[in-house]
Amino acid sequence: MRSFFLTLTMIHLKTATPRWIIVVFDLCLSIFALGLSYFIRFDLNTNLKAMKTEWLGHWPEFLLYLFLKWIVFFFFKIHQGLIRYTSSAEIKRIFLASSACTLIFILISTIRAWGFNTTYLFPSSILIMEFFFSVLFLIGSRFVIKIWYYETVKNEETKERVVIFGAGSMGLLTKKTIENDHKNPQKVLAFYDENPRLKGVRIEGIKVLGKEDLVGFLKNNQVEKIIVAIRTPQKESLSWMVDFCLENRIKIQRVKDPATWVNGELTPKKIGKIAIEELLGREEIHLNQATLAQKCHEKTILITGAAGSIGSGIVREILPAITGKLILLDQAESPLYELQQELKDEPQFSSIQFIIGDVRNRSFLKELFEYHQPNIIYHAAAYKHVPLMEENPKEAIETNVQGTANLVDLSLDFGIEVFVLVSTDKAVNPTNIMGATKRIAEMYAQHQSQVGKTKFITTRFGNVLGSNGSVIPLFQRQIEAGGPVFVTHPEITRYFMTIAEACQLVLEASMMGLGGEIFVFDMGKSVKIVDLANKMILLNGLEPQKDITIQFTRLRPGEKLYEELLAHEETTLPTHHAKILIARIRSNQPQFIEQFKNLLSHQGSIHEKVALMKAMVPEYISQNSTFESLDAHGTV
Repeated sequence: MRSFFLTLTMIHLKTATPRWIIVVFDLCLSIFALGLSYFIRFDLNTNLKAMKTEWLGHWPEFLLYLFLKWIVFFFFKIHQGLIRYTSSAEIKRIFLASSACTLIFILISTIRAWGFNTTYLFPSSILIMEFFFSVLFLIGSRFVIKIWYYETVKNEETKERVVIFGAGSMGLLTKKTIENDHKNPQKVLAFYDENPRLKGVRIEGIKVLGKEDLVGFLKNNQVEKIIVAIRTPQKESLSWMVDFCLENRIKIQRVKDPATWVNGELTPKKIGKIAIEELLGREEIHLNQATLAQKCHEKTILITGAAGSIGSGIVREILPAITGKLILLDQAESPLYELQQELKDEPQFSSIQFIIGDVRNRSFLKELFEYHQPNIIYHAAAYKHVPLMEENPKEAIETNVQGTANLVDLSLDFGIEVFVLVSTDKAVNPTNIMGATKRIAEMYAQHQSQVGKTKFITTRFGNVLGSNGSVIPLFQRQIEAGGPVFVTHPEITRYFMTIAEACQLVLEASMMGLGGEIFVFDMGKSVKIVDLANKMILLNGLEPQKDITIQFTRLRPGEKLYEELLAHEETTLPTHHAKILIARIRSNQPQFIEQFKNLLSHQGSIHEKVALMKAMVPEYISQNSTFESLDAHGTV
């Protein structure tokens, strides 16, 4: 019988209680508060005859008391909240409602006594005691029910054992969200925080662990899940935590950025898997916005390839500093339209021009320069996909080399102040058409830096997380489709950085450059792609080679097994920025300009063009490509 009653009670508590029951419950508590006040006023003397006389003499006032309480409670909506989710907002409403009732009673009493020369509605002592008792009973009853619900009802369910990484305000909100989510019963065992001042303290009865206590606690208490509840955790700490959880088969989740919360409220849907991008980037880099604003003051800035990953990233980073005009150029209509829609609510939108055009078209570019008179150019337009360019070398030469030459020459003609070429680490000892074309573009910009006053600056970096065609979105699609995940080679490695990091470093390099430099970025540690695939599968709650298989294909045309390490002490010089270095490179050959003109001429076959590129860039040795035969014999 007892278990049947408990089960029935649980069913009722898990559904919304009818509002009229809460109203009646609150009015009964109010009557009790009033009766207790009278009881105290009678010096705790249970004189039933005196109380009966009081009731018979003042029953209309008691009915008015109930009526006014009902009206005020309804006005303040204290009956609308779910009791098991009682929060500070409900407490505030109850306090205001009780205060309003007491003020109304005092006002009516004053009018009765002074206006009609009769007795007060209730004695002043009664009103004061009734106010405190009402607030105490209404709030206290809700917390009693809430505690009883969590301690009795939810204890009947099997709970997932959770530790929250972060003991700040977000961690506390996460704890409350977990406790309120009865569909996914979980129990918070502890907080973990790297702030030594918080170690050992208790927050809402939950202990805060330090790093030296964490590993033992996780194993001894059979913790099943860790939830990261820090807005910007340190990359090293987050990576260590993820690796530990994946090694020990502990689930790990992340509270999403508060900017994504609906109405600023954290819900269980905003606690999800960790994005692999968060683990591969470095600590946040802070661009010197004051210097950037000074450099860009009243300037007209042209960004080519503005709708691409890097181009649009530069737009977002530079937009707050714009006081002049921003020209966004791209040949891709739909992506440029999407960027336009994204920026239309920005205060600087009226200063932005969106232009469809091709950097290979010199006459079009000349008209653009004549009309807009740019001062600074960020050249991010390029073809970048290695296998595609290996199959389409003519397009790679025309876009990456001819397009860059058009902009460089016009920059000299129009006296552009700064020209920044966005290049790639694949230009270092290139093994493919794409890398070779970008290296030749670098060489031409460097050569022309000696001709006029324009500062030609080149920036190089590796693979950009989240950029168009990058490996992570591809792996994610393959995982969501049930696999397999395709990796080209078990030993292949790459360097990664985030779009924001790449763009901020490009802007920083453009501000420190004097002209003629090739800036390279410290890319940190290389990542084994198969390890990246394994980690992504695990972060999706699946097991590699069991739930999702990994299949090795082969290196694609022109693809390297290992990318060159750009930030090497023997090949770079330091700058004032720890993440930015200057590449040491050889001087161009005397015949470079003649070879450059021949490359861009309309004469010669594709194989002759590639052979000429190999002569211009002696370190260009093809790999896994139809052009490997050109490395064994003569050049043009």
